[in-house]
Amino acid sequence: MNIKRAKQEITNTLRAYLARDEFGEYRIPPIRQRPVLLMGPPGIGKTQIMEQIAAETGVGLVAYTLTHHTRQSALGLPYIDHHTYDGQEYAVTSYTMSEILASVHQLMERTGVREGILFLDEINCISETLTPMMLQFLQCKTFGNQRLPDGWVIVAAGNPPEYNKSVREFDVVTLDRVKRIDVQEDFGVWKEYAYQRGLHGAVITYLDIRKDHFYRVEPSADGLQFATARGWEDLSALLTTYEALDLPVDREVIGQYIQLPRIAKEFANYLELYRKYQRVYRVDEIVQGQWEAVRASELAAAPFDEKLSVLGLLLSRLSELARLAWRDDRLTDAVYADLTRVKGAMTTAPVATTLATIEQERMQALATGRTAGTLDAETRHQLQQEIALLEQYRTAAQTAGDAQETAFEAVKGAFAQQTDRRAQAVTAAGQALDHTFAFLEQALGDSQEMVLFATELTANFYTAWYIQTCGCEAYFRHNQALLFDDMRQKILDDIQTLRQ
Repeated sequence: MNIKRAKQEITNTLRAYLARDEFGEYRIPPIRQRPVLLMGPPGIGKTQIMEQIAAETGVGLVAYTLTHHTRQSALGLPYIDHHTYDGQEYAVTSYTMSEILASVHQLMERTGVREGILFLDEINCISETLTPMMLQFLQCKTFGNQRLPDGWVIVAAGNPPEYNKSVREFDVVTLDRVKRIDVQEDFGVWKEYAYQRGLHGAVITYLDIRKDHFYRVEPSADGLQFATARGWEDLSALLTTYEALDLPVDREVIGQYIQLPRIAKEFANYLELYRKYQRVYRVDEIVQGQWEAVRASELAAAPFDEKLSVLGLLLSRLSELARLAWRDDRLTDAVYADLTRVKGAMTTAPVATTLATIEQERMQALATGRTAGTLDAETRHQLQQEIALLEQYRTAAQTAGDAQETAFEAVKGAFAQQTDRRAQAVTAAGQALDHTFAFLEQALGDSQEMVLFATELTANFYTAWYIQTCGCEAYFRHNQALLFDDMRQKILDDIQTLRQ
C-alpha cells in the first residue's frame, strides 16, 4: 500500500488499541495489541507519518533508531538482587530500566500524556547481541524486568534486504506476533503532501514532469545510488532557505541530497531553466494583473515542458497566497473563540485576567505539544500567533482602565485589525487567481494545459480550500467545461457500447 493508506491504517490501529469499554478497560487487551511492523524502502516517509499521527491524534511520541543502541542501553544493566523463596535466600539477576522505556516514562511525567506511540526505526538492522531482547520486546513488550506501560503502542519500521546489507530476517514466530504493513513509494500521494507542506515549486514541477525520478535506487561500483522522497523534501527546504539568503545552489549541492548523479545533474539543469522562467515570465506581475501582452504570446508558443514549468511557478505563487489566507482565517476563528470566552466571563473576572488565563493555557499547550511531539508545524505556528495576539489584547485591556465594557471595547478594536488582515489576505489570493486565469486564457485558451492547471488547483490543499471557501468564478467556469467534456465522452462511450 502507499504511505497515505499506511498512515490511515496505523491511525485506525491506534484508535482501536486505545478504545475502552464502559468499564474503562481496553476493548482489545494489551496482550492482543500486536506491534505494527512497517516495512518499506528508506526515505519514503515512514518516520514522517508517525509524527503526523501523533500530532493529529494528540498522543505522545517517543522515537528511537535502534542501530544507535547497544544491548545495555536497550535492555538495561544487570545487577544482583536478593529474594527469599521457601525460607531460603537466592541471588537473582535483575535489570535497571531500559533507556527506551525510561524515555516513555519521562515523557509521561513531563507532559501528563498517558498514551502514545513508541516508534522503533530500523528494527531489522540491530546488532546480533540486541536481537534476542528486541524480539522478546516485540512479542512480550518487556525489556528485562520492565514492561511498556499500557496505552503505548509499538510501531517498528524496517527496510527490505535489497536496500540494506545488514538487514536481519524475522522468523515466523516473531512475524506471527506483529501486524505487518508493507508500503511502497507513490508520487501522487507524496505530491499531495508536498503541496500541503509548501515544498519548493521547482521540486514539485520537475517531479511532475519526471515522475520516474521521484524514487530510484540503483547499484553502482561505489555502492547504491539513490533519489528518495526524504532527499527531495530536504533539498526543497535547502533551496527555499538558500534563495532567501541569496546563496548559490549548483549540481554539487543538489548531489548532496539526490545521491544519484544523473538525476542530480538533470535537476540542476532544470533548476536553471526554472529560474530563467521566473525572470522571463515575471510571475508576480502576472498574479498582480500587470503582465505584458508579449508574455502571453511567449507562453502560447512555448514547448509543452516550458508551459508546465510556468504553470508550476504560477501554482506555487497562488499556493503561497492561499496559504496565507488559510492561516489568517484559522487564526481569526481561534481568537474569536477566545474573545467569546472572555465576554462570557466578564461578570466574574476582569477582561485582562481572562485573557491572561487563556494566554497561559495556550503557552502550556505549546510547551506540552513540543515535548510530546504532538504539534504539527501549522498548529505550532497558529499557537505562537494566537499567544502574541492575546498578549496584545491583554495590554490593550489593561491600558483601557478598570471598566469592563471599556476594556472589552479596546480588545474588540484590536481584534478588528486581525479581521482586516484576514480580509486583505483573502482578497489578495482571490485577485491573484482571477489574474492568473485571465493570463492563461489569453495565452492558452481552452487547451489541455488549462485543464491541467484547473486540476492542480484542486489537488493543492491551500488553493482547493480557498476555492471551496471563497469561490472563484473562473475556476468554476473551466471546471464546468471539463465536467461537460467528461460527460460528453461518457455518452459517446455508452453509444459505442450499444452499437457493439
